[in-house]
Amino acid sequence: MLFVLEKFRTFFMLNNNGKIVKDQTVILSNNRGYEYGDALFETIKVLDGKILFWEDHYFRLMASMRILRMEIPMNFTMEYLEAEIFRLLDASKSFDSSDAVRVKVMINRVEGGLYTPNDHSINYLISVKPLSSSAYTNNFDKYEVDLFKDFYLSPSLLSTLKTNNKIINVVGSIFASENDLENCFLLNTNKNVVEALNGNLFLVKGNTIKTPSLNEGCLKGVMRKQIIELIEKSPDYDFEEASISPFELQKADELFVTNVIKGIQSVTKYRKKTYVNTIATALVNQLNVKIKQS
Repeated sequence: MLFVLEKFRTFFMLNNNGKIVKDQTVILSNNRGYEYGDALFETIKVLDGKILFWEDHYFRLMASMRILRMEIPMNFTMEYLEAEIFRLLDASKSFDSSDAVRVKVMINRVEGGLYTPNDHSINYLISVKPLSSSAYTNNFDKYEVDLFKDFYLSPSLLSTLKTNNKIINVVGSIFASENDLENCFLLNTNKNVVEALNGNLFLVKGNTIKTPSLNEGCLKGVMRKQIIELIEKSPDYDFEEASISPFELQKADELFVTNVIKGIQSVTKYRKKTYVNTIATALVNQLNVKIKQS
């Protein structure tokens, strides 16, 4: 589905369970996402009037709702949610078809109950914001990282989901800001490197590209899936889903972080180690080709 969109106005709107409302809408104190973190979200990029990787986003959202034992409405089809996203875009802005937009779909269980909910049905809230960048690029400006070791991820099926329980990412981001870092890597309880604060981690050594497996507790990222597919199709690379120790970071040729908003972000420095960005740049180019052909 292709939509031609115009420039954002000075205000935004929300799609609250199919009703378009102003963004001043207040979340009630008994919202289960607010009270208990009983919610999940999906962050999506719209580019040139198309939702990128929409099928992957939709099926991850449905799988996550099932894992959290939420009741999926009968009308929650891929076509329905796509139409609701674009209905909000049309209502909240008019912008040029080449502009990029960040879409966030929030799902929370309806109000009622304490830890045990009274009802498993859901509410949804869709919000949109303009992005400054459009096509994916690999910016090689300063991007220094370190390990965040105050708290550890416990690897499980729940840690692979995009739920509202992201306090370790919040505290880690504050740590990064306080130490003039662009990002941090999270460790799991086995002391292996799992992911970055805002995306999945890939490590390059020679022609081998590694990323932690989902069993390590990393997010089941949509961009992670796209990059793995590109790597596996190329005869130039060997791919591994395997644990990454902190020691390996200093032996790597490249490190890069992936998410659907940025695409690929190369790391320039980890402690005293600096990196190149050769393979990451090649993968960005292949990613943009894939998007144009889709």
